[in-house]
Amino acid sequence: MVGKHYRPPGKKKEGNAAKFVTRSQALKLLQISLPLFRKLCILKGVTPREPKKKFKGTHQTYYHVKDIAFLHHEPLLEVHRAIKTHERKIKKAEAKKNIERANRLRDQTPKPKIDRIIRQRYPRFVDALGEMDDCLSMVHLFAALPASESKKIDVERVHKCRRLAHEWQAFISRTHKLRKAFVSVKGIYYQAAIEGQAITWLTPHSLQQVVSEEVDLPTMLNFLQLYEPLLGFVNFRLYHSINLKYPPLLDPRLEALAADLYALSRYVGRDTRHSAVNSESVDLVQHEQIEAKQSGAHSEDEKSELRLAQLHHQLPSNEHGGPGALMHLVEEAAGDEEEEDQDTRECKKLFENTKFFLSREVPRESLLFVIPAFGGVVSWEGEGGPFGESDQSITHQVVDRDSQGHRFLSREYVQPQWIFDCVNARIILPTMDYMVGKIPPPHLSPFVDNEEEGAYVPDYAQTIKHLQAAARKEILPLPGVGKDLEDPQNLLAEGVIDRAEANEAAQRKQKMLMLEKQYHEDLKKELQHVTYAPSDSTVDKQVSTEVTKSGEESSYDVQNVDDMGKLLMSRKKRKLLEAMQISNDRKQAKHDLIKQRKKKLEAAQS
Repeated sequence: MVGKHYRPPGKKKEGNAAKFVTRSQALKLLQISLPLFRKLCILKGVTPREPKKKFKGTHQTYYHVKDIAFLHHEPLLEVHRAIKTHERKIKKAEAKKNIERANRLRDQTPKPKIDRIIRQRYPRFVDALGEMDDCLSMVHLFAALPASESKKIDVERVHKCRRLAHEWQAFISRTHKLRKAFVSVKGIYYQAAIEGQAITWLTPHSLQQVVSEEVDLPTMLNFLQLYEPLLGFVNFRLYHSINLKYPPLLDPRLEALAADLYALSRYVGRDTRHSAVNSESVDLVQHEQIEAKQSGAHSEDEKSELRLAQLHHQLPSNEHGGPGALMHLVEEAAGDEEEEDQDTRECKKLFENTKFFLSREVPRESLLFVIPAFGGVVSWEGEGGPFGESDQSITHQVVDRDSQGHRFLSREYVQPQWIFDCVNARIILPTMDYMVGKIPPPHLSPFVDNEEEGAYVPDYAQTIKHLQAAARKEILPLPGVGKDLEDPQNLLAEGVIDRAEANEAAQRKQKMLMLEKQYHEDLKKELQHVTYAPSDSTVDKQVSTEVTKSGEESSYDVQNVDDMGKLLMSRKKRKLLEAMQISNDRKQAKHDLIKQRKKKLEAAQS
């Protein structure tokens, strides 16, 4: 007798076996090696799938049949096969010691183009912005890595990543799109808001990076092959959105002094673009005056070479009706200020009337990015800075050392953390706690929501909240007085606060009512010329007894309400409520643990 699920040989497969294939089956179907398969999956965005039933075992990696067919018809596959054939010709020429032919073939090696793949994966610009987190982190990482021939990290690739990262930072800084900045052990986290998309990326510290042997560099280089052109296209679109030519033309002297970001900021800067259409001679004279102030007297040969280089770059743009010369490339739109949102206006005015000078030991590149993004003017110690340390208009000098020798009385000396804390709080914080040589307050993460239910709120976060309210001229309610304490038992029944907080709130409220009542009675006695002796202990006893009675009654009522509510719930809702209670208990346990640690730390310090 034939079984129900009997399939004769040659018949079509059914179920998971027809929809999924293992990785080894995919390699046989595509007839490619495993490294090339991984590279194609990264470029095309193909990821493994999990079938409901793993028909070849749990240790196998499964892919959907449609994804493999998607890779099978990819033109990039033929390009890599042509590259493999070309490499065989190069090896053959080297084996015959025909070095000239080998070098010529090496220059003619076909290069795969990723433009079409980027257009397929990101049909809209918003889609590309939504995927920029990993892209920016990877590009900033390779911009800080040392070039290594053994690890296949070329010098040109490192310079390209550094240029792309600086172009991105220059746009974010000069359009005031930066929102958050947090310094951690891993690096510096930044968050920007562009066209409604919150983009967060990590930049490594400006230290010598050591590439570990455990890191899978070939896979990272495959990702970088996709991310480099992606960031180039995004920068192109962003620069054209503000009427800027891309790629930007940098000042060669500032570029030689490793001040790439400042050179780009000058290129993108809006403050120097009040006259958008000027003649080339006027532009060159202004630029030479700026150069004379920055670098002092230079030789005539260097000035003539710089003038020729600028003319060479400016003539094609003027011939094609371009926006103008090097420093006058963006026309100020009349309604530009009206189009900016509230966050951008706040960020633009944070450091509006401040002028910073960076000492040599502070992270210069990070602060050159953050300070102009919030409206500040900045210079640094060394060549290429727009103004020197002796400038009397400097309001703040950023120092990161134990003591400062010579001090100017007209400025304040702060640590770098003050700038990041001001940026996250969106107000100018007092500089007393950030002075040179002092241990600064805790650096709070802006990515943690302190308003979340059950979240631990540090003391310094409360201080910043009061400073923000004072800056906005708001009046915060006193602790123990407010709408949230009008009826704590209702909040307890709703699950907003726990029983301990409800009892404390009820006790505070009851004590305030008793004190108010006693105050009125004392006023009556005073009017009747009767001697009296106020006793706070009796009030406290009455409050405690009344609160305990009301607490017992309210806890009994709340418990009855909870039991009745659970009985009337369906099983699904009851399980969901229990899961929520377990989650709240975990949050409260974590909150209590942090408080206990804080008490132990304070006791040890005292």
